[in-house]
Amino acid sequence: MTKSNIIHLVVLCLLFLPISAFAQTSIVSGVVSDEKGVPIPGATVRLVDAFLGDVTDEKGAYTISGLKQGLTKVRITCLGYKPHEMEMNLRANAQVTHHFVLQEDIMSLEAVTVTGKSVIQEIEEKAFNVAVVDAKALHGTSLDLAHALDRTSGVRVREAGGVGSQMSFSINGFRGNQVRMFIDGIPMDNLGSAFQLNNIPVGMAERIEVYKGVVPISLGADALGGAVNIVTNTYEKSHLDVSYSYGSFNTHRTIVNAIYVAPESGFTVQLNAFQNYSDNNYKMMGVDVADINTGAYNRDQTVERFHDTYHNETIIVKAGLVNKPFADQLLIGATLGQKYQEIQTGARVETVFGKWHRKGTIIMPSLKYVKNDLFTKGLNVRLNANYNAGMEQNIDTVNRRYNWFGQYKEYDVPGGERSYSLYKFRDNVGITMANVEYRVAHHSVALSNTFNTFNRKGEDELNPENDEFDEPRKNQKNILGLGYTYERESWNASVFMKEYFQRNEFTKVTEQEGYNQYEYNNTTSTFNSLGYGAALSWFVYDNLQLKASYEKSYRLPESNELFGDMINLDANIDLKPEHSHNYNLGASLWVTVNPDNRLNFNAGGFYRYAKDFIRARFSSNQVKIIMDNLGSVTNLGIDGEMRYEYKDVLNIGANITYQNLRNNTQYEPGYITESPVYRDRIPNEPYLFGNGNATYTFHDLWDKGHRLNIGYNLLYVHGFYLYWPSQGSDKLDIPAQISHDLTLTYILNDKLQLTAECRNLTNKKLYDNFSLQKPGRSFTGKITYNIF
Repeated sequence: MTKSNIIHLVVLCLLFLPISAFAQTSIVSGVVSDEKGVPIPGATVRLVDAFLGDVTDEKGAYTISGLKQGLTKVRITCLGYKPHEMEMNLRANAQVTHHFVLQEDIMSLEAVTVTGKSVIQEIEEKAFNVAVVDAKALHGTSLDLAHALDRTSGVRVREAGGVGSQMSFSINGFRGNQVRMFIDGIPMDNLGSAFQLNNIPVGMAERIEVYKGVVPISLGADALGGAVNIVTNTYEKSHLDVSYSYGSFNTHRTIVNAIYVAPESGFTVQLNAFQNYSDNNYKMMGVDVADINTGAYNRDQTVERFHDTYHNETIIVKAGLVNKPFADQLLIGATLGQKYQEIQTGARVETVFGKWHRKGTIIMPSLKYVKNDLFTKGLNVRLNANYNAGMEQNIDTVNRRYNWFGQYKEYDVPGGERSYSLYKFRDNVGITMANVEYRVAHHSVALSNTFNTFNRKGEDELNPENDEFDEPRKNQKNILGLGYTYERESWNASVFMKEYFQRNEFTKVTEQEGYNQYEYNNTTSTFNSLGYGAALSWFVYDNLQLKASYEKSYRLPESNELFGDMINLDANIDLKPEHSHNYNLGASLWVTVNPDNRLNFNAGGFYRYAKDFIRARFSSNQVKIIMDNLGSVTNLGIDGEMRYEYKDVLNIGANITYQNLRNNTQYEPGYITESPVYRDRIPNEPYLFGNGNATYTFHDLWDKGHRLNIGYNLLYVHGFYLYWPSQGSDKLDIPAQISHDLTLTYILNDKLQLTAECRNLTNKKLYDNFSLQKPGRSFTGKITYNIF
């Protein structure tokens, strides 16, 4: 056994040390009932002087294990009943049965206010390191899902420009495809460029779950650094709401959410539709503009983007049966969408285009089946399948060279701005998912399997003789997961395993002697490995929770990383899967000063040790990006968040993240001397950033049931280097960023919402990527109407 495996085994043993300790001590079990002998479900049975306890099931039964020898006091409480306490004297390794009878408390029933846990609370109390964004609170804004997530600790969203621009998403320093995206538990891998986080409105979501580092097997992911699960809106009865917003740079957004439910038959139809349009014609300051004839630069010019229009339209429709004996949900659906995107610039601002553009469609049928308590109580099954037959087309047929003044120089010979092309391709992607879970008492066992197939087929009518377009670009992945969870009132634990498999089929092109002579060799590669992990959560007190988790995870290269995206990402068919050892520690503290004042603190520490780390770098011509493996990377960091609430009037929050990604490759392949960038900070990656936000609500303003929300958000990103810091003057830097956003929302009886927003209030020059400016100050107005 290697030293690394011994260390990981020790970590797993330490995580579950409390479990083994409980197994060697006494057990008390029994039934809690009322004075008539009727079992009481939901009663809490706890030790007064220890952090052990249980909640009775539907039969009133409870079990407490891990009790030490000697005298102990047990307290039983339940809503509507008087508390009951008794002392017990336990022998070592005893199994005791004791039943409790509670007396009804009439006075407490008359004055009681029921305050159960929300779905968000229940998710955040799981053993996994997860943060949940309440998307409903943002429905009045014009935010998309990406910008809503950008306010979460540990999360960084980077965009190359305005609406619909290329986006990179990271959690604790791992970004892009290292973080997996899901919608209602279904991978978004195959949804194409017409359906991405930065073009999906936040009004489609009920909540967003952000898993940091360790990912549960129910999501079936080969994530290296975490996962995001978008849970869409659910309604138990028929519902219809619409919203429309208009803003700077001729930006239009529309959302429709509709559902019809026939209670008697269980027949339902669900519709979600949205569109985004923007000219993205914002101004950029301090740009060096080349003279179209001489090439000499005019320094520090203010220019307007002139070829950056974007629009997309998407409809998601599902129909079927709900709440039937044979299925909780049986839905057949389709996602239909299209997009049009003009390409203004390359990976750097010096490269300017004026005619190049791209089009895409999504045509994706889907099937969903959900049934809880199938055949027997506690057996839950979920099946999903979909197939995207959409198309992408790259249109580059005008042989011109542009500058930032919109001037151009035209050439008479056939050609394009980057590559003379009408390349049209279909990334045919299919996904099937199966999740089976069996729950009994405090135990649950889960099995999941996710299969993904990719096949790119393309043609270029301007270059019909190019044999490369006929060569295979295929990819198949399968992730099989098995997990076990044990849950008690004050602690819960999970262990799991994942098997990863990938098969790639592609063509290697070798240039031969002679003009335009190439050799094509079909190649197949496979990968198979096993990952595993564990997670533990413990409520030390009712208001203090501790978490620890570990996972050995693998991330298999995506098709666009292997085969390119035909715009700014070059292919690299030699990419290897990356893997990482992910460690997480976390703590949450809830403080209720009094009924009007509440505080919440969350803090986490993480360590990642990754090998064959996949990262983006500039290609050899410095105008495109290519994905490449870096031998070894470490990441040690912390993130923290605090929130203060006063009644339902004032809400103030702040979070900060520090992540220290370092190159851990001491010797480059083929070299015997130490790498000059060994232990350098990973370039082109923010390492210190945070958010601050505040909301104040005026209730019953001007009329009963009317509310005015005033919201403010601050984003800070510390400066970072584009290249390796050890490279001295050539390292370049992306300066520190501070942006301010302001939102005003007026709500009339929860039916009509009117919103006004200002982003980048101080009109600062903002960059997520080197030299690529983001929009300046912008204004947006939005109206939302809940029809029924």
